[in-house]
Amino acid sequence: MQWSDEAIVLGVKRHGETSVIAEVMTRSRGRHLGLVRGGRSRSLQPVLQPGNLLEVTWRARLDEHLGEYRVEPVRLRAARLMESATAVYGVQALSAVLRLLPERDPHPHLYEMLDLVLDHLDEPRAAGELFIRFELAVLNDLGFGLDLARCAATGRSEDLVYVSPKSGRAVCRDAGAPYADKMLALPRFLSAGEAKAADGGSLAEAFRLTGYFLNRHVYEPRGLEPGAARDGFLHAALKALRSGTPSDGPVTDGAIAEAKIA
Repeated sequence: MQWSDEAIVLGVKRHGETSVIAEVMTRSRGRHLGLVRGGRSRSLQPVLQPGNLLEVTWRARLDEHLGEYRVEPVRLRAARLMESATAVYGVQALSAVLRLLPERDPHPHLYEMLDLVLDHLDEPRAAGELFIRFELAVLNDLGFGLDLARCAATGRSEDLVYVSPKSGRAVCRDAGAPYADKMLALPRFLSAGEAKAADGGSLAEAFRLTGYFLNRHVYEPRGLEPGAARDGFLHAALKALRSGTPSDGPVTDGAIAEAKIA
């Protein structure tokens, strides 16, 4: 069996003296592992760095086998991603979220979103917003999507400020006020039609929101720990925002439009 596809490197694991097992996110075949012979060589090590975009060809006798990859570089961005703490933690956190999905389960829209987020990881505000939308998309694909478009109590689409921790649905200010202490905050930048970019406070609220539902529906039922990369990414992004990093600009309309959850 053989196929070729675009793929983004998520990580590698040493195998024997000279080879590695590469974990990649492919455009049409989801998260997929394969052996790369000579993957620890000087020529291939820079290619097999997390975040790099490759053209991969996979071969195996049977579909269920691990198989072998032949890899060709398409866009090597790992060196740029190593230049900031936000990007370093971001690559690790994105890979960890994707590992919640079954291996070899196609998610082409997540591949596209991953490629987009990686392109913005050196921009703290953009990276934070896009990462949250990526987590929302993963939750949706796992069957635990949030409904943030209309109030669960009134059906209104205006003044949505809460999310019910039970239903994962948005709640407007008036309907949620009596239960405010039990509600999760809905950051303004996640509201439909909201053009305001995230600040440090709303970004932290968004991470609490998606983190709550990931813990409730995924990590705790599977007996897993979220890991430190996600917290490291948030702390690095907030630190960069506070220090006024030059690349701390708003997310472009095109980037947000591409990352919106249908």
